[in-house]
Amino acid sequence: MNTSLIEIEKPFAQEVRLEEDVLVVELRDGRVLSVPLVWYPRLFHGSPEERQNFRLIGNGEGIHWPDLDEDISIEHLLKGIPSRESPASLQRWLQNRPKR
Repeated sequence: MNTSLIEIEKPFAQEVRLEEDVLVVELRDGRVLSVPLVWYPRLFHGSPEERQNFRLIGNGEGIHWPDLDEDISIEHLLKGIPSRESPASLQRWLQNRPKR
């Protein structure tokens, strides 16, 4: 019997952009992911300036927004896993945000 091993490369982001109501991530392997911002309430509630202040982390394994205290892994995006933040935690965060 012939078997072959398929090597699966870990996905890495190379470009991120935020549109009106979606997060779009281009991966190094050419795929483009698009997920609704409502999946990530901190991004959804963030100002345009806060949303644009991000950096790739782990060589592109994730994205970090320091102003919003939000981290999103590319693996979770691929698996369709939205934020797992509890409603109580989100409420505390919203109440403690500086007024804009």
